[in-house]
This record gives sequence, C-alpha cells and structure tokens, in this order.
Amino acid sequence: MMSSNNEQKQVFWFTLINYLGIVIGIVSTIFIYPNDKEVLGIIRYVDAIAQLMFPIMLFGAGQALIYFYPSVSEESQKKLFKYAIVTILGISTVLLLLLILGNYIISFENYKYIFYAFPLAFAIAFIELFKRQATNLKKLSVPTLFEKIIPKVALPIIFLLLLSGYLEVMDGLLAFIASYFIIVALLMLYVFKHFSINLDFSFKSLFAQIVKKEYYRYSFYAFLGSFGSFLAFRLDVLMIPEFITFEANGTYSIGVVLASVIAVPASGIFAIYSPLISEYLKKNSIVELGRKYTENAKLLFFVGAVLYGAIVLGIDSLFQLLPTYDKLVDSIPIIMILGANVLFNMSTGFSSEIISYSKYYRVNIMLLFVLVFINICLNLYVLTQTDYGIAGVAWASLIAMGLFNSIKLYYIYIKFKILPFDKGYLQLFLIVLLIGIGVYFMPEAESNILNLLVKSGVFCVLTVLVVYRLKLVYSLNYWVEKVLYKK
Repeated sequence: MMSSNNEQKQVFWFTLINYLGIVIGIVSTIFIYPNDKEVLGIIRYVDAIAQLMFPIMLFGAGQALIYFYPSVSEESQKKLFKYAIVTILGISTVLLLLLILGNYIISFENYKYIFYAFPLAFAIAFIELFKRQATNLKKLSVPTLFEKIIPKVALPIIFLLLLSGYLEVMDGLLAFIASYFIIVALLMLYVFKHFSINLDFSFKSLFAQIVKKEYYRYSFYAFLGSFGSFLAFRLDVLMIPEFITFEANGTYSIGVVLASVIAVPASGIFAIYSPLISEYLKKNSIVELGRKYTENAKLLFFVGAVLYGAIVLGIDSLFQLLPTYDKLVDSIPIIMILGANVLFNMSTGFSSEIISYSKYYRVNIMLLFVLVFINICLNLYVLTQTDYGIAGVAWASLIAMGLFNSIKLYYIYIKFKILPFDKGYLQLFLIVLLIGIGVYFMPEAESNILNLLVKSGVFCVLTVLVVYRLKLVYSLNYWVEKVLYKK
C-alpha cells in the first residue's frame, strides 16, 4: 500500500507535469490554432477516430492488468503484461484487415481519415498499456511527462509548419502520428528499466492463477466501459464535422482544450489511486475506501472550483487582450458549459473506479450504454432540429455527464453505504459559491488587465485562504505546511 506521503508526492508531480503540458497547450490554443480552425478540426477529428479505435485494440487488457495484478505472483505479473501486448497486436491486425475491406464496401467522404487514425490508435493503445504498468510500479511521473509534453510540443510546431506552407495537411497528420510513436519508444525504455520481461509467451501458468473465463469477462466489460465512455462523452467531436463543418469542430476543440485545464488534477488522482481502490475493495476495507473517497472528492472539487471560477470571471477579459480575440470569442460559451461539465465530474470523486474495480463492474457498462443512447439522441436533436450549433452539443454533453454521475453516486451508496460528501464538503461548496457571487458583482474595471487580475485573482486568493484556515482540504494544508513550515 502506498504511504500517505508518497501518494501526495505522486499526485503533486503528476499534476505539475500535466499543468506544464496544459500551459503549452493553452499558449498554442490561443495564439496558434485559431489561425486555421479548419485544420485544427481535421486533426481533432482524426484524433477522435483514434480514441474510438484504441479501446478495441486494447480490449480491456490495460484495466485487467491493474485489476488482476495484486492477486498473482511476480512471474505471473510479467505474463499478465505480455498477454496484454499479444492482445493489442492480434486485435490490431484483424482490425486493419477489416478497415481495408471496408474501404472497398463503404462509400464515406471522410473514410480516408480512418487510415491516419489507425496507426495513431495503435500507438495510443501501447501508451495506455505502459502507463498502466507504470501505475502498478508506482512510477507514473516520467511516463506522464512523455505523454503530456511531447504531443503538446509537437502539434504547435507541426501547425506552424502547416501555416508557413512547409507541410501539407496530410504530411502534418503523419508528423503528429510519429510523435506518438516516439512516446511509445520512450515508455518502453523507461518501463523495461524497472520491469524486465523475457520472450516466453506461454501463458499456461498465468491462467493457473487466474480463471481464464473471468479474465476475458472482466476485459470485455472493461472494453465496453472504455468504448462506451467515448460514445457517451466524446462522440461530439466526431459528429460536428459530419453535421456542421471542420471549422466548427476547431472552434469546439478550442473550448474543449481550455475547459480541460480544470480536469488535470482529476486525471492524476484517478490514475494514482486506481491500484489503491482495487486493493481496498479486494480486502473489503470499505471504511478506509469511504474516507479516501470523501477526502479526494473534496480536493478535486476545491481545485476544480478555483480554476472554473477564475475562468468564468476572467476569460472574456483575457481574450480581449489577445490578437486572436475575434477567433476565440465563439469558444467562450463552450468553455463555460464544458467547464461546468468537468467540475461536476470531478466533484463526485472516483465513483467510476469504485464500480469498475468492484464485483459490480458490469453496472458501469449498462449505465454507459444508456447514456450513449441519450447522448446520441441529444446530439442528433440539437444538430438537426435546432440552430444551437456547437453550444447545443456542449449542453448535450453536460446533461449526459450529469445523469451518469448522479446515478453512479446513488448506486455506490446503495451497495457500499459511502458517499463523497460530508459536512466539510457542504462548507466548501458554500464558501466557493459565496466568494464567487461576491467577486462577480464587484464593479468592472476599465482595463481588461486590471479586471482579469482583480476578479480572478481575488477569487482564487480568498478561496484558498479561507479553505486553508478552516482546514477543509487535507492536501492543501499538507502542501502549504510542507513548503512554508518544512513539516
């Protein structure tokens, strides 16, 4: 089990690296990408297809690696990892043959982009697998550095070359894909430095410790979960180009990137605590699980609320300072709506992980596919029957996420009698709300710079100070005291 201090360090470095990538992404998003939103829309479209494909290639092997890892011997842990590699290679081969066959059968204007998405998906599947193994080894910081920084640096460079006429769009896509294969190579070197495997691909001893039928059952449900998550929450990036334009997809993607700033701490905590959640559930340590559930939900809500509040209060003033304001202003409603979506998801803690690593993991799948149906229906409605455009698509995502998280909270309470909320959580919510309302109604400054600094700055500082003084978020006090008082 990870010690509390090690958990805090892992979360800190994971979050720091993620925010470095986000900073690079933000700079690119507000200064570079708006100059050709159609090209951005194409790149995001290809990436979305890859995100749809890679769960098929992985077929739940990444989640199974974490789920079964604590219950097998050291030698079988290596075989478990090798079996995941074989899974990716085998399924990817079959999928490629089907896609080639489909090219002769299906008449689809954008089908050509699928063949750019396939190698990208292949690389992402291996990145996901190596990250899962790094999580088991408690060595997540360096893999996160590779995954979050390299694409964030590569894409703006590629974009600048495209804008300058040195690359064509398709050449740029190939360069973007190549950056992911560089990540795969670096992850292989890093993980194999800490975790050696041999070329023995016999899995008889592995399935002597794990019931093969149970492995396949869990992997299948994990695959459905990953695949369903995309359909429920990321289908919008695929649908917008089909019903509107690639340029609209670029505008929407800018909103997605800027709203994703809020979600960085969540991805760190979810990744780092996954093995711990699995261990608590296997040992039936529900009281300890409930304590971590509440502790981390408060942390995630606090960080998310501070960031979302700063964005809501200062985004227009920030954009008005930029030369790309006219190209960015259409993304503001998307940022607001998707930001609320991200905040709500963070505020419920690691609900999905609790269900996924418990004996009730099938429930996640049922809920997801109900929401897939709702999300598709909502998106089709707003795209074909209204003139809401991409704002309507964002609202559809918010409604879907709200339903999904509310039902999960209810289900976890019914099965485990735990919730991520307590009295301190309510205090935290009221403090953020009252400070946010107070700052919102402050008089507007004549200067955009002053307005940005005063409104966003006052909100952040006041919220952090009050929450720290009341000791409502353990991690905040831990790090402040460690840095300031060397405790």
